[in-house]
Amino acid sequence: MEKIILTGDRPTGRLHVGHYVGSLRRRVQLQNSGEFDKIFIMVADAQALTDNFENPQKVRQNIIEVALDYLSCGLDPAKSTLFIQSQIPELTELTFFYSNLVTVSRLQRNPTVKTEIKMRNFETSIPVGFFTYPISQAADITAFKATCVPVGEDQLPMIEQTREIVRKFNSIYGETLVEPDVLLPENQACMRLPGTDGKQKMSKSLGNCIYLSDTEADVRTKIMSMYTDPTHIQITDPGHVEGNTVFTYLDAFSNQKHFEEYLPEYHNLDELKEHYTRGGLGDVKIKKFLNNVLQEELAPIRARRAEYEKDIPMVYDILKKGSEAARTKAAETMAEVKCAMQINYFEDAELIRAQSEKYRKVED
Repeated sequence: MEKIILTGDRPTGRLHVGHYVGSLRRRVQLQNSGEFDKIFIMVADAQALTDNFENPQKVRQNIIEVALDYLSCGLDPAKSTLFIQSQIPELTELTFFYSNLVTVSRLQRNPTVKTEIKMRNFETSIPVGFFTYPISQAADITAFKATCVPVGEDQLPMIEQTREIVRKFNSIYGETLVEPDVLLPENQACMRLPGTDGKQKMSKSLGNCIYLSDTEADVRTKIMSMYTDPTHIQITDPGHVEGNTVFTYLDAFSNQKHFEEYLPEYHNLDELKEHYTRGGLGDVKIKKFLNNVLQEELAPIRARRAEYEKDIPMVYDILKKGSEAARTKAAETMAEVKCAMQINYFEDAELIRAQSEKYRKVED
């Protein structure tokens, strides 16, 4: 069996460093590892429209932003298929058929759906498209026969529901769909990077994001105003590392070489944390260190983005060709699904022959 990855993002805004450590950086590593036969990266515009249906322009404008972020992070269209979800009608078709395999009560129990509904204040006015997102996601994953789906921990209930749909379909119609495995971020800090204000979720509406497309000056300003430890008032005061956003970011981004280059008086992050905990280390010093670390990480991303921004028609062409390739793969799966469900009427020569024989005998 081929090893295939399917992953993607909703185009509701520019991507930020939370997306980067949570998935983008790992995608590039997986892409370049040579371990996978195919990698599909989806711009999930159809899903984005389920809770932005009154503002399609927002989704439309952010297609290019997400594509630029993908390319600038190192996703290579020669190695990964970058495509737009809405351009693959087979995904909608699969969603419709899978909807017969899932009950309303099962969707209501999905923890991710419950959290998202509460966060968006939908309450009783839940758009059906948004409510059935787990079914749509199952269609996305199975259409490309993904064997591996890189996700954050909060998405595990969604993948489990995909597994349920796959098992139920295969039990009814025969072994057709592939049950995917999950690939979680490398460490706890990468699972959910907090906003610069210390809030659990990084959000454009909260103004607490560091975007991949931010300028060097913007990044520095955001880091220097970052939430740390409110009890660490004087340098001599003992500090707390847990819940301290600066240290969470250092957990996600820093490595041994960063200490050798920017903070040689410490051998590693553990030593830095120990000094901060006992007191005698100021917030400004660790913020300046984080700034050096993050600027080094983002510099090549900015440079690649600047080059792609010079030729936007080329970026759209990459998405168009990727969408065409993705549709070819999805159509193959759709044909297998229809065959399994016995609704491939015009392709089933045996059905036509048998029906012909049946009515010929009636006439005789």
